[in-house]
Amino acid sequence: MSSKRDYYESLGVARECASDDLRKAYRREALKHHPDRNQGDASAEARFKEINEAYQVLSDEEKRRVYDQFGHAGFEPGGDSAGITDVFSHMQDLFTEMFSGSMGFGGGGRARRGSDLRIQQRLTLRDAAFGCKREVNVRAPMPCVDCSGSGAKAGTKAEACPQCRGTGQVSNARGFVMFTSTCPRCHGGGRVVRHACPACGGQGAVERARKVNVSFPAGIDGGQRLRVPGQGQAGPPGSPSGDLYVEVDVEVDARFERDGVDLVTRVHVSFTEAALGAAIRVPALEPEEDKTTLSLTLPPGTQSNALFTMKGHGIPRLDGRGRGSLVVVVQVAVPTSLSPRARELLSELDAELKVDATATKRVAAGNK
Repeated sequence: MSSKRDYYESLGVARECASDDLRKAYRREALKHHPDRNQGDASAEARFKEINEAYQVLSDEEKRRVYDQFGHAGFEPGGDSAGITDVFSHMQDLFTEMFSGSMGFGGGGRARRGSDLRIQQRLTLRDAAFGCKREVNVRAPMPCVDCSGSGAKAGTKAEACPQCRGTGQVSNARGFVMFTSTCPRCHGGGRVVRHACPACGGQGAVERARKVNVSFPAGIDGGQRLRVPGQGQAGPPGSPSGDLYVEVDVEVDARFERDGVDLVTRVHVSFTEAALGAAIRVPALEPEEDKTTLSLTLPPGTQSNALFTMKGHGIPRLDGRGRGSLVVVVQVAVPTSLSPRARELLSELDAELKVDATATKRVAAGNK
């Protein structure tokens, strides 16, 4: 029976762990037991070799399957695998990643992702409230059709960069550690063009307009933005595109003001409607109709700037949990011109109101 330590135990992970967890454990243990950090410690060096061997097997899906089924026996002569050939094969990957960007030390080495793009889209209040789909115009560099994005003139092709030998990165050893940075000649692409495509000047991309379908969810507000994955600027050949960010701007509406998920509308009523009470119609925002109204009953004696809240008639919530409220602000209209008869009637009304006010005061004083 093999005396080797279980590979999962070596890395300190469970047998069902995911690839990301496996890689995190490998980084942690490799840094902890790195010989450069433990100079003269033979046990640290042996442990370092052990975790590299474990990671080489478990990070490969096929090798991991064999190991899970047969254990170490699957990699011994006559087993179901070709065997372990180099326990240090993953060291370069680890330190390339450590010192080329993933841990903040600059440089490149992996396929560069395309840049993100940002545009602004204006929506009506109704579109923002109830959601919509729009075709937005995007203008950005796209792969050149003439050279299929290679940047090379027809009949020629890009060649491996002689400085980095096509890897896109150059390395310099400092002691036991290998420091990696982006190749200055090919800028990380790994390829150079000797005969440039005349259509794109060797850039592999030309600027052109295209349309992107964007779905705006119900309840979105001005100042918010949507991310559309993969619709940004194209990356170098073989690398993913960036993302498109759509910033939302909502048009001013003549009938409503938005306050979060609530809508505010102002209605004008006559003096008599406010004084006597009345059933009035107020505007409402609905998905289809522009002239939808709701009934609101004003009690007698309604004052100017009185507020009435109608629940469930505001903006739909982004999480889909109902709608906000419609807040109605009542404004009493005062006539600016009066006929002689209207003036006479108002004078009589004023006198009557003063009599009523005096009588009310007397009754109140008598009750004290």
